[in-house]
Amino acid sequence: MTATLVAKGLAGGYAHRTLFENLDVTVAPGDVIGVVGANGAGKSTLLRILGGELAPLDGTVSLAPADAFVGWLPQEHERVPGETVAGYVARRTGCAQATQAMETAAEALTESESSANAYAVALDHWLATGAADLDERLPAVLADLGTDSLQPESTMMTDLSGGQAARVGLAALVLSRFDIVLLDEPTNDLDLDGLARLERLVRELRGGVVLVSHDREFLARTVTRVLELDLAQHTTTVFGGGYESYLEERAVNRRHRREQYDEFAEKKADLVARARTQREWSSQGVRNAMRKAPDNDKNRRRAQSESSEKQAQKVRQMESRIARLEEVEEPRKEWTLQFTIGAAPRSSAVVAALDNAVVRRGDFTLGPVSLQVDAGERIGITGPNGAGKSTLLRLLLGRTQPDDGRASLGANVAIGEIDQARAEFAGSDRLVDRFELHVPDWPTADVRTLLAKFGLTADHVERAVDDLSPGERTRAGLALLQACGTNVLVLDEPTNHLDLAAIEQLEQALDTYDGALLLVTHDRRMLQNVRLDRTWLVDAGRVVEL
Repeated sequence: MTATLVAKGLAGGYAHRTLFENLDVTVAPGDVIGVVGANGAGKSTLLRILGGELAPLDGTVSLAPADAFVGWLPQEHERVPGETVAGYVARRTGCAQATQAMETAAEALTESESSANAYAVALDHWLATGAADLDERLPAVLADLGTDSLQPESTMMTDLSGGQAARVGLAALVLSRFDIVLLDEPTNDLDLDGLARLERLVRELRGGVVLVSHDREFLARTVTRVLELDLAQHTTTVFGGGYESYLEERAVNRRHRREQYDEFAEKKADLVARARTQREWSSQGVRNAMRKAPDNDKNRRRAQSESSEKQAQKVRQMESRIARLEEVEEPRKEWTLQFTIGAAPRSSAVVAALDNAVVRRGDFTLGPVSLQVDAGERIGITGPNGAGKSTLLRLLLGRTQPDDGRASLGANVAIGEIDQARAEFAGSDRLVDRFELHVPDWPTADVRTLLAKFGLTADHVERAVDDLSPGERTRAGLALLQACGTNVLVLDEPTNHLDLAAIEQLEQALDTYDGALLLVTHDRRMLQNVRLDRTWLVDAGRVVEL
């Protein structure tokens, strides 16, 4: 089925705060619309509204035909305790809900025409979702995605790594039969092969797609239009063309808005200054007329009146010109993340070294590996999910001891880290309390001030860290890097959940950082933009320098 989704005058947010309003967008078959904007601009909220998961504050969302199947795949892979891979895929594809609806309709089936009609509608929807043969299709798709070792009926989602969960999420998308697909951060935790598969899948979908992503290369390769939610200007704009075209057009629009405002402000300031001068001349003229006029009350009053009226007329003309100026609102400056990475005293010349090191974990073996990381060296690490990148990091940092060979960590090594799971900021502690554990000498006021600079306000710091969004936890981790000195920086998928502006700011901060860097990322633009001395490919337990 081909379907079209139309949003008119849409407003979204919460009762106390509107994130966006007056949004008009049409999603037709073949459209791939990328939604961009700062964290907190309402991107996920918009997808939930379009998917019918959340009611809009204003406006309407309509489908043609009305029974079109809209699928919303949220940002985080929600892992329900006790849910198997098969159950997860059934839920994500909508097959589980369709099966439940059909069974409920079957139980209510009587001889009445209304019950029979309800069952017929439920059955048609069940068939449309692909639920009839989902179990038969699932193993082949998992095998094609390199996860054939998973047993769909017995493997629990809670037992999977982030990369495995991402691939199962990709399998759910492959198996879905949505007419319109809504994707929220689908690239998170996918390796390069997974990204390539996702890009191909999105391009081949016949229905419309609306996606939120901070992966710049993915956006450049997939989207046909860009919908920008500008939190600073409180505007929504649809840009035709792809992502690169959007960047160029946005830069031109911002420059024009600034030029228009500067021209308006300059003209208004000039007129106001001239009006002020006219008022001063008016006052001075009256005083002069009174002083020079004959000592006659009638003449004095006439001279005063004539001079005052002439000058007042000039002032009114100037004020009229000011009033006729078309007001141009000053472009608001968007909040941007500004930070640096704190430095620690230099470590020993050799930061870490491995000599024929081997680590065995069940059926997986890393090594033998022999390599060395020197002070100030910048190394990019890439490779498929499950290839051993995290194991290699733990071995280098002294957190895992080799089963064979040797591993050594240098002296005076101060490690700063953003791990893939953001485990430093997990649990029920308040954010401010968790942060203070790492900087015990800091006054609470200083901690709150620093977190505020990272967009974590008074409301955020009082929350349990588990209640923060993934992007907020990542920004807390970046704040910690600024607060605590480091000479060995370890970043494991740091761009996950960061918005585009924050990713660019992170790249700038890395440019001025002079300690050792171990950067694990599948973000292709980041690998191009960040200065690296070496790149390691980790694959099947082997480390190769590219």
